[in-house]
Amino acid sequence: MKLTQADELLLSILRENARASTAEIARRMQLSRTTVQSRIERLERAGVIRGYTVRLGDEVEQGRIRAHILVTVLPKQMAAVVKALHDMPQVRSLHSVSGTHDLVAMGVAASVQEMDVLTDRIGAIDGVERTTSSIILSTKFER
Repeated sequence: MKLTQADELLLSILRENARASTAEIARRMQLSRTTVQSRIERLERAGVIRGYTVRLGDEVEQGRIRAHILVTVLPKQMAAVVKALHDMPQVRSLHSVSGTHDLVAMGVAASVQEMDVLTDRIGAIDGVERTTSSIILSTKFER
């Protein structure tokens, strides 16, 4: 499905606040509420919008240690490594990337010690060759 500029704007607004009212979105987009509702329903039916999620408040997230964990996977082990990472609730997201590493995981832990345990667990997965971690100091913006 090809997205229009209006679709992209709508998705951007929903990324900022998925609970924004149709009236608020319509006002920001300078469209009618029925047009906005129709666009949302069309994007949901087409699978562009797969669901809505929770974003935690800054005060909650600032109390946690977050890190990008770069993972190098041995040949033919990707599926098993991805499944093992999926089963770890501390891994919030996982991306396949180009370059010297194969995957980038977003890990979240309550303390530096727990992050150390998480990175050790990831490194111990059968099929993981090595990991490199970078602790996130601050988030400038997120959509």
